[in-house]
Amino acid sequence: MSVGTRPKTFSGVKPSGGLHLGNYLGAIKRWVDDQDRYENVFCIVDLHAITVPQDPVALRQQTREVAAFYLAAGLDPARTIVFVQSHVSAHAELGWILNCVTPMGWLERMTQFKDKAAKEGENRERISTGLFDYPVLMASDILLYDANFVPVGDDQKQHVELTRDIAERVNRLYGNGTDILVVPQPLIAETGARIMGLVDPTKKMSKSDDLPGQAIGIFDDPSNIRKALMRATTDSDRTIVFDPARPGVNNLLTIYQVLTGLQRDAIEAHFGGRGYGDLKKEVATAVLDTLAPIQARCRSLIESHDLDDILLDGANRASAIANRTLERVATAMGLR
Repeated sequence: MSVGTRPKTFSGVKPSGGLHLGNYLGAIKRWVDDQDRYENVFCIVDLHAITVPQDPVALRQQTREVAAFYLAAGLDPARTIVFVQSHVSAHAELGWILNCVTPMGWLERMTQFKDKAAKEGENRERISTGLFDYPVLMASDILLYDANFVPVGDDQKQHVELTRDIAERVNRLYGNGTDILVVPQPLIAETGARIMGLVDPTKKMSKSDDLPGQAIGIFDDPSNIRKALMRATTDSDRTIVFDPARPGVNNLLTIYQVLTGLQRDAIEAHFGGRGYGDLKKEVATAVLDTLAPIQARCRSLIESHDLDDILLDGANRASAIANRTLERVATAMGLR
């Protein structure tokens, strides 16, 4: 399939909170593995990070770390557009336009906002408008690049569905029988779409979680990574099999499967008759063997001017695509 006929994808990762193993296995590794199957646009979504207060110095550094990790993990800027969201102004401009056609009721139904609002309780009024509204910016991110597919975890599927609703509404109101915006589909992996926490495996892995050892940071020290995995929650059943009803063991096996590429039956046979200690040791070895060379490349890239050049080139290439979409929408709505 030629480059021009490949399906298009878009996705991104927030730079706040620090990258963790779930980001890599559930998203970035998939992007790397599939970069010859699609025309890819991947960005660091720093505008989404500022929906909650951020330290400016830390945000700049974390943005560079995520960009460096993208490249160190294997994304090739010759085949994939990599850039920082705020460096392409069309994201914010289309975001405002889409705000004006998106009913508030659609946003009030978004699960993640409702969860965050419930946590705030009486302090709900302190929540920023951006936190309420960021799904529209996410829709803008996706729609600017005519993405056919959006590789996401299953917990993000609702955001892609909202993006589809917004695109269809714009097409219906302003398309005059033609589609102004491409209506995307979620692309959810069969394995590893959601990596769970190590201490409480019923919750998604997150660096913002207060539980010590719940997440493995991409830049964590090897000894701490091994320690966290050896302390991972399992259960009292001694058999080692994939079973969603046993989330701790299932999560460790999923991590092992994504890293090794082995089939489930082969993995279960490999660990047959063995104990949880063996499972944890082999998962830890697989994680460390994967992360060590990526960490080394990443540290080198963070300090390199090459990273700045790659991000500038990516922003220019992204802008060329995004501005065409923005012009198309703005013209249809009478803004041009």
